[in-house]
Amino acid sequence: MNIELLGLVLMFVVTLILAIPLGKYIAKVYGHEKTFLDFIFDPIERLFFRLSGLNPLTGWNWKQNMMALLAINFLWFLLGLFVFMNQSWLPLNPDNNPSMTADLAFNTTISFLVNCNLQHYSGESGVSYLGQLYLMFLQFTTAATGMAAVAHVFVAFKEKTTENLGNFFDFFVRSITRILIPLSIVVGFILLVNGTPMTFNGKDKITNMEGKSIDVSTGPVAAFVPIKHLGTNGGGFFGTNSAHPLENPTYITNFTEMVSQMLIPFALVFAFGYFIKRRKLSWTIFAVMSIGFLSLMAMNVAFENAGNPAVQEMGANISLGNMEGKEIRFGSSASAYWSVATTVISTGSVNSMHDSYMPLSGMNMLLAMMINCFYGGVGVGILNYLVFIILAVFISGLMVGRTPEFLGKKIEAKEMKIAMMIALLHPLLILAGTALTAYQPQFGTATLNNPSFHGFSEMLYEFTSSSANNGSGFEGLGDNTQWWNIATGIVLILSRFLPIIGPVAIAGLLAQKKYIPESAGTLKTDTPTFGLMTLGVILLIAALAFFPALTLGPIAEYLTSITK
Repeated sequence: MNIELLGLVLMFVVTLILAIPLGKYIAKVYGHEKTFLDFIFDPIERLFFRLSGLNPLTGWNWKQNMMALLAINFLWFLLGLFVFMNQSWLPLNPDNNPSMTADLAFNTTISFLVNCNLQHYSGESGVSYLGQLYLMFLQFTTAATGMAAVAHVFVAFKEKTTENLGNFFDFFVRSITRILIPLSIVVGFILLVNGTPMTFNGKDKITNMEGKSIDVSTGPVAAFVPIKHLGTNGGGFFGTNSAHPLENPTYITNFTEMVSQMLIPFALVFAFGYFIKRRKLSWTIFAVMSIGFLSLMAMNVAFENAGNPAVQEMGANISLGNMEGKEIRFGSSASAYWSVATTVISTGSVNSMHDSYMPLSGMNMLLAMMINCFYGGVGVGILNYLVFIILAVFISGLMVGRTPEFLGKKIEAKEMKIAMMIALLHPLLILAGTALTAYQPQFGTATLNNPSFHGFSEMLYEFTSSSANNGSGFEGLGDNTQWWNIATGIVLILSRFLPIIGPVAIAGLLAQKKYIPESAGTLKTDTPTFGLMTLGVILLIAALAFFPALTLGPIAEYLTSITK
């Protein structure tokens, strides 16, 4: 057990050690400073922009950049619908997988377009190789979309007064060529040498230990998995995601995938500090995020290592912890670490069945997604955190009698209205969707495999995962229905693009204002005191919004289990 815990510490420390220099590199990439990879990527990017007719040096304001973001994403959505609704006759389909229905194609395309990868299908039987490759393409583009959006925020807070937030397509292309592709090659190589398959052949026939011949799905898995984690996408090539022995064969691959999915969210926090030359602020932000993550993670590791009392009462040995739904090659500790990491950073990939966790562990996963700003997805994690900074600055200013300011810019009514709308959108989508589903038995309870409180948790988890752009699920839920496909698809659209547009709009509005130099009366935002204030605002909003729903689900399930 001590060795397992040491492995968890090593995962976090290695990620942090790699993230600091990566953050400095990302800051140079977005700042157009010289990097050691320029000789490779400068010609490639020049060729791309020459062919596209776009000028990356043309600076746009926040509205123009957001219009470009929405327009290109709409084109990818239309292309995705075509691929998935026609994959049965399109090429690269050696296993003859059928085309998707319109509602499932809508949900799948939207889900991968918005960095969620909520999968209402089983990967190896629901999508052709062409479909998998298109999903892999979306995993690059959706990650780069979030990273380009946060780059606009970097520019807004670096410049004293400006309307020019850079060019969306410039930041977008740089995110893919200079960050995502090189890292994906490194991670893909590690997976490949540790047994992850990379082939375009169809199913492989093997003879099992019983002497029976069975078909085993393979495919270009080693190319698909790296970007799924580096881009905090999370969609599994196989239905069981990273619990599958070909997608995640060993503890080494598990360690690699764990580090890779947390790497860029960590690094972007430090990139922010390097870019605006306020490294102390980035460490304050990282500390608050880490307090949240480590608290949730420590509780889940403790809950899962303690095992299931109901199983112990049956006379079974629970020395390995709660191993239901977990892989023995990873153990309960590494699985519990993954369960919080993947929900905190909105990856949504799984190496164990979340539906089989202890009730309070499930509550922590829900909380991680409900808070949605402890690291968060690539780019959008900082955007979500910015909303809470704005709220914390405003509240702090009122408490001490000072004009609310952040990085030399006054926060006024317009910025506060946007911040409040974005902060309230997340609980509205989660709670309204769950309530409507629970109210209609044909939509909700008829699709559940579990009754009572756990069944409610399954519905709550599905909408929470959708709104947080996460993609993991309590998979006791039969979610491939028209209601679930369309309802979660709508939530996915609203919860992706509005929380991107809102913070970028705030940053753009602040950037246009006159810069106010710091003085003795300026509220310091890079101190432990302000960090704790921000954490308090985050927890207060989460508690007020979500505690009643959690009481009806995982908390009630836990209390029921201990009173039997």
